[in-house]
Amino acid sequence: MFKDFMLRGPDRKAAAPQARPAPAQVAAPVAAVAQPYRKIDESLRAHLDLKSRLHEELLGRLNLTVLDRVDRAELRREIGGLVHDYLARENLPMRADDTERLTDELIDEVLGLGPLEPLLADPGIADILVNSFRNVYVERYGKLERVPVQFRDERHLLRIIDKIVSRVGRRVDESQPWVDARLEDGSRVNAIVRPCAIDGPTLSIRKFSRDPLTAEKLIAMGTLTPASAGFLRALVEARLNILISGGTGSGKTTMLNAMSAAIDPEQRIVTIEDAAELQMQQDHVVRLETRPPSAEGSTAVTQRDLVRNALRMRPDRIIIGEVRGTEAFDMLQAMNTGHDGSMTTIHANTARDALSRLEQMVAMIGGELPVQAVRRQIASGLQIVVQLSRLADGRRRIMSISEITGMEGDVITMQDIFVFRKRGRSETGEVLGEFVATGIRPQCMELLIAAGVSVTSDAFTAGGGAA
Repeated sequence: MFKDFMLRGPDRKAAAPQARPAPAQVAAPVAAVAQPYRKIDESLRAHLDLKSRLHEELLGRLNLTVLDRVDRAELRREIGGLVHDYLARENLPMRADDTERLTDELIDEVLGLGPLEPLLADPGIADILVNSFRNVYVERYGKLERVPVQFRDERHLLRIIDKIVSRVGRRVDESQPWVDARLEDGSRVNAIVRPCAIDGPTLSIRKFSRDPLTAEKLIAMGTLTPASAGFLRALVEARLNILISGGTGSGKTTMLNAMSAAIDPEQRIVTIEDAAELQMQQDHVVRLETRPPSAEGSTAVTQRDLVRNALRMRPDRIIIGEVRGTEAFDMLQAMNTGHDGSMTTIHANTARDALSRLEQMVAMIGGELPVQAVRRQIASGLQIVVQLSRLADGRRRIMSISEITGMEGDVITMQDIFVFRKRGRSETGEVLGEFVATGIRPQCMELLIAAGVSVTSDAFTAGGGAA
């Protein structure tokens, strides 16, 4: 019953009237994701003020300790009654559908993440970027756009950020002004606050796809051709070590998830991430996640620590969400000592740059490692580099699938097996081009054949399989 989760409050009739905006100023909230951005007007400000007053009154009467056990439908009925009573008491007329929307927003404030909830529910949005409490952008289908969503004030935004990070045992304040976290659905979150964020708290959310993209879907989208998709599947099945490279937002994790679907479900997979977001489709998966130093002084757990520990867990495959630092050395050691079929991603603009970045990461461990020795570790440990990019029209494409063929002197040699060849822009701004085979037969064909994986040589005919 309502009395179980509502504390006794003051007599509603006895509440002292206060100055309120005129009824005409109280308008329905602007739909957060259904309209293009327009300047926040006074009617929306009045709506936010009204919601703030209702929220404060509601918090004063909620028994927060039992909310997680309350049926949402029952909570909605009772909060709806409180909203009706409040509007009647303050003589603020509102249409029935607007009242229902206001009730839903209050439930989002109590149980969810307030103004973020409609954006999180929109399947067309990939990223939510909160630049300040009144300045919110989203990425929708590869394009950034501003949306008419705002928080009541900076304190409101900070409360939402604290709700997010506290759920995963982390904190953010002046002594630790930034934090990486994740939502319950796996969405990746980064928050940074004052004094590092000059204009106030900033929040970035990379949404977790509820319906992970498969190779078949990537073919339908034009990201892959049947020939290149078959080649990537063969590489995974034959347990070649693969590096997926690309810039921010180019789809590296999406590609890693899609390729991992080809892993034998009987194999033991260990994943290592800063913030868990990989979507393995196999059952035998052990997921490891780093830990920052705590406020109590406990030491951090780094990706390098987890890679070292993973080697003691009898893994068939080690998958690192993104290699960023000294763990690159341990990863290469694992790839060169029998842990075949490992995969990871890296931030780089070209396949060649990816190898250079990997080399720099290994050098971070110190010890004056000879450059040639590091490059030989890379050349012998890695076989394939998949390069991704987000094009000018917002679409994410594979730019190349390249094979590492060995060393010539001090230089790691590579050859492109598939490439994306641009041929201009359409009248609508779409980048035109085809993803085609270069005509080079990969050296790893012998490894694929030895592993019993079937790939026809026709897949590598020059210009074939264009898409």
